[in-house]
Amino acid sequence: MAALGLLPLSAALPASAHPAAGAPASTAALPAAGPAAALRVPTPGEARTDAYLASVRDRPARLDAFFRMMPKGGELHNHLSGAVSTEYLITLAAEDGLCVDTATMTAVVPPCGPGTRPAADAAGDRAFHDALVRAWSMEDFPPDGNGHDHFFDTFGKFGEVTWRHRGKLLAEFADDVAAQNQSYLETMVSPASWSANKLADSVGWDPDLAALYKKLTADGRLDALVDEAVKEADDGDAEFRKAAGCGTERERPACGLTVRWISQVSRGSTPVRVFTQMALGMRLAERDERFVAVNLVQPEDWDSSLANYSLQMRMLAHLRGIHPEAHVTLHAGELWPGLVKPEDLTFHIAEAVDVARTERVGHGVDLVHETDWRSTARTMAAREVAVEVPFTSNAQILGVRGAEHPFETYRAYGVPVVLATDDPGVSRIDISHEYAYASRTYGLSYPELKDLARASLEYAFVPGASLWRGNPTAEGYRTVPACRGERPGTPVRSSACRRLVEGSPKAALEWRQEAAFAAFETAHATPVR
Repeated sequence: MAALGLLPLSAALPASAHPAAGAPASTAALPAAGPAAALRVPTPGEARTDAYLASVRDRPARLDAFFRMMPKGGELHNHLSGAVSTEYLITLAAEDGLCVDTATMTAVVPPCGPGTRPAADAAGDRAFHDALVRAWSMEDFPPDGNGHDHFFDTFGKFGEVTWRHRGKLLAEFADDVAAQNQSYLETMVSPASWSANKLADSVGWDPDLAALYKKLTADGRLDALVDEAVKEADDGDAEFRKAAGCGTERERPACGLTVRWISQVSRGSTPVRVFTQMALGMRLAERDERFVAVNLVQPEDWDSSLANYSLQMRMLAHLRGIHPEAHVTLHAGELWPGLVKPEDLTFHIAEAVDVARTERVGHGVDLVHETDWRSTARTMAAREVAVEVPFTSNAQILGVRGAEHPFETYRAYGVPVVLATDDPGVSRIDISHEYAYASRTYGLSYPELKDLARASLEYAFVPGASLWRGNPTAEGYRTVPACRGERPGTPVRSSACRRLVEGSPKAALEWRQEAAFAAFETAHATPVR
């Protein structure tokens, strides 16, 4: 697993690159949403960088470079199997000798019989290659088509490729994340999924959740699943280190990234399988520091997902009482009118927050269609329940974009917002694209974008105390008392602040990010004319 690399505290940048926090700018406060953002006064470096951003808005190449170079903290919402490029999946399929069913464009195991052809053919047949790219991603998909079905269908088509190579996929994706100037990654996988389902089926469903948990843990059966999941992770780590060249002269950027796993739970499965996968993921998060949380995946609008949604929230509530150290982040509210019945739009986010006590909400697109949604938004703000927003995914799957998206509503209510990619390989985008979209569509200034990037580390499941005091979304990003008077990102002067930064992985990541912001702002101090 990629390890945490900390910026040496003695590595000072020029003092001019680090204006004091909160220093007044010559320009008026830039417009923003939310209680803290309304009072946001940019520093001189932020104001100059915002002026640079304004000067290149009509210069695509410079604008792309700006967003790629901008420090963007953490990538918190993505699925590893859908994160890497389709071209890389085709390469892996060829290396593994897989075949492709030409009727469905689905990867299948060899030998390649009638109706199939070797995936390796894509290397010499451009038409076949391009057909695979279109089938396994959203490439060339018509904007007015049924993006929902095509998007989710891709995973079944390339699934025979992705389950084999967790480490290689991670090396590829982690390189992309590092290239986007991000320092932290949480990515979703399904640990010991076949064995978990086998155990669930052998135990059978029991609506008494306490009794069901007791059956799953009897004779060390759940612990055996944890052992298998740990072994999978160890094997994946070994494959990752080899693919990324970690510790060699050919070490790739992926090796310097901090990576953590989130355990996926297939919400469309039977109740006993869902509960078993949840229990495995939460027990795993308490035992192995590489795993931090659980999340429900698969379409929220499937009949089985809708029928069992409230039950699944109660399952999580029960398991949280047993495994309090495990984090929970939930796909909730990835729905839209016309996709489901009106009554199904009224409670998903609220139950994720109030029943399952999720710490982050993924998507949350149908917020304003929920009953008493303002109360839910206020609760999320008060508890600092962040919402993970992947704009492109929401547009491709639900057709929701621009003013229809609740992005501005969340921010107006003071809910922490984190930008994410969801499945960048399938969507054919990257996190820089999502920041550029946010800036262009909602007229965000550089300080607002900077605070979105800060939020991606503040609400990541990284252990340790934060560099920021209180509720930074509501109160602004102000350093904790231990670091009062320090310039985040420069060499630490006080012993109290040094103890915090050296002893807290979260504070260390945030300190590194502030140094990166200072360097970025210095490099973009002059508008382009």
